[in-house]
Amino acid sequence: MTEIYYDPYDFDIDADPHRVWRRMRDEAPLYRNDKYEFWALSRFEDVEPALADWRSYSSARGTVLELLRADVQIPPGTILFEDPPLHDAHRSLLARLFTPRRIAEIEPQVRAYCANSLDPLVGGDGFDFIAHLGSQMPMRVIGMLMGIPEEDQEELRDNIDAGLSLEAGEPGGDPAGLGGDGPLFPTGRFQEYIEWRRKNPSDDLMTELLNARFKDDEGVERTLRDDELLSYIGLLAGAGNETTTRLIGWTGYLLDRFPEQRRLLAADRSLVPNAVEEILRYEAPSPIQARYVMRDVELYGTHIPEGSTLVLLNGSANRDEREFEDADRLDVRRKNIHHLSFGYGIHFCLGASLARLEGCVALDEVLMRWPEWEVDHDRAEMARTSTVRGWKSLPVRV
Repeated sequence: MTEIYYDPYDFDIDADPHRVWRRMRDEAPLYRNDKYEFWALSRFEDVEPALADWRSYSSARGTVLELLRADVQIPPGTILFEDPPLHDAHRSLLARLFTPRRIAEIEPQVRAYCANSLDPLVGGDGFDFIAHLGSQMPMRVIGMLMGIPEEDQEELRDNIDAGLSLEAGEPGGDPAGLGGDGPLFPTGRFQEYIEWRRKNPSDDLMTELLNARFKDDEGVERTLRDDELLSYIGLLAGAGNETTTRLIGWTGYLLDRFPEQRRLLAADRSLVPNAVEEILRYEAPSPIQARYVMRDVELYGTHIPEGSTLVLLNGSANRDEREFEDADRLDVRRKNIHHLSFGYGIHFCLGASLARLEGCVALDEVLMRWPEWEVDHDRAEMARTSTVRGWKSLPVRV
């Protein structure tokens, strides 16, 4: 049998990492990649507690492998890349904005975006889950919530996609541009939005962020500084687009691969919310999380020194046969789906309820128009990044 090799930058592996992840779970639950100098955990029983153990496995230096390797200075307010107490102060502010009531209130607008995208395609011979839906609706929704001008939304989304893309399977140094004026942190553009909203307040998240008061990690009550505001806006604009786009793409792909499951949904659309959870379990939009090891630890009898990089494969954990019965089968009726696609612990995704809403609405609206579809595999194309995984284009025939 060949030696196990896992490389997040290898396009051939990325096309179907589940085969190598299965071998890692069975044969090397603690895996070492010497080329990129990281350790990796792949079993659910290991990944779940490690995601929650921020004292041992820190997010403060970045959760993307390239960022840890490049030792990039993370701007304040990027809560994905913070630990307590700073993380708690910043997250509590955002949690006040992403309330269940606010998310529920925007469902009619989300449906309207879907209808506007899909109705012109009815009667044709097909559509693209990404070009016509996945890349459009999330961008419009987060743009509406943030108050980002509509004419700028597509450019920002395209910049984010370009910043995360890999070329020829090689890692970049600072993929998001967090160290400067990059796609997830375009300071000049976002500064213009902030200044405009200061003079023209509105009913949007940007205005609320400008005015919100909170206690920082030193116990001082204040509003956000401009550098923190810039990070918040960049984070929300990026996270609100990329992973939801991947979820919608996987929805189209998997329900073609498992047509009997699609037919169950077409016959009973009350199953849609559970189906979205099962799709999230089956193919995590962000399946790889990197951490900086804060203290010497021992895993599977191996000493992992402080300063090491540990990769947590939540995408592998979601398909662990030790946790999920018949894990490689998509089952839209599966009960008690405790997946790790939104993370776990203090870094559980704040936008999970928004992503779920968009995923459910998108699937429901597609099924309303097309109960059957078939992926055009010759024209489908995967996006290539080291942290999010999914489709760049997914044309289907109807």
